[in-house]
Amino acid sequence: MKRSILALACVGLALVATSCGKQAAKADKSNLPTVRLLTDATGIDDKSFNAAAWRGILAFYGDTWDKPAQKGKAYDVVTAQTQDMYIPNLKQASDEKYGLIVTTGFTFADALNEVAKQYPEQKYMIVDVDYVPNPNVMQITFAEHEGSYLVGVAAALKAQAAGVKDPKFGFIGGIPGPVITKFEMGYIQGILSVLPKAKILDYYANDWGKPELAKAQAKNWYDSGVYAIFSAAGGTGNGTIAQAKEYRSQGKDVWAIGVDSDQYEDGVYADGKSAVLTSMIKRVENATKYALEQVKAGTFKAETVVLDSKADGVGFSDKNAELGADIVAKVNDVKAKIISGDVKVIPTYAEAKAAKVVPDNLQASDK
Repeated sequence: MKRSILALACVGLALVATSCGKQAAKADKSNLPTVRLLTDATGIDDKSFNAAAWRGILAFYGDTWDKPAQKGKAYDVVTAQTQDMYIPNLKQASDEKYGLIVTTGFTFADALNEVAKQYPEQKYMIVDVDYVPNPNVMQITFAEHEGSYLVGVAAALKAQAAGVKDPKFGFIGGIPGPVITKFEMGYIQGILSVLPKAKILDYYANDWGKPELAKAQAKNWYDSGVYAIFSAAGGTGNGTIAQAKEYRSQGKDVWAIGVDSDQYEDGVYADGKSAVLTSMIKRVENATKYALEQVKAGTFKAETVVLDSKADGVGFSDKNAELGADIVAKVNDVKAKIISGDVKVIPTYAEAKAAKVVPDNLQASDK
């Protein structure tokens, strides 16, 4: 498959809840394809990954989260409560002959690989996977390690500015795998580039939709002196933000770091105050929008698209005023160095350990 790096425009839209579609969509305009988004159990209300994918679909049709005017006509979404529904949901959407079927996340890879072979004329797109080599599947991946490096730098600079002694930082992952490992590796390398003696802790919840697990772990870590926690765990990570909000409202100097979408608003605990210091922005909305544009133009193909820092696929949020202009400027300088190649971020645990840029006792997995 051809591998390409594309610069795509960022779409920023508000987050509000919506429900799943039940019937095949029929586009109002003949020149627009129809699309069904298939998600895991966390759905588009996860406030991060799936929500971003949905925003891209809304943007393509000129709709907003508040006003999804063409939902049920041009596009819809179906959430699988369990993984055994992945194949039935894929087959149902394929039978209904959507212009494009979008799946979110590597947990869909095996199911999509099986179903795509049975429907060779159907077009599919999967996010976060580059190992489903079917001629009707577009795969879009991100340089998560680059964006995560930036939030690691930001968190470390904030701890440094706050005069934190013996700083400790935590990482909470969802289900271990190569994608989440990229988040963790980048975050840790970013921290250690500023504070080489900082202590790093990690924990995997083995679930995308259990915020209570992250909340309990975050409480334990904050109580033990952890300054900031970055969660790459889907809906599970919302528990980290909840605990950080609770503690910051009590005057404790701890932080959560958001993921995928800008989670600043989810961390608001007082007027103009948020417990989310920054967020690693992963512009999944660009992936869904790009795939739909290719279908519309008749240029859809089984390519692998990589959205990195240069392509504006990943970045960091500077919305929280407490991050400070000085830190924002320094992080932007680091981003420029990543784009130029002066700073190289290692994406895999094996390589990072070999280079001695991360601890060797982490729970991360490259498989």
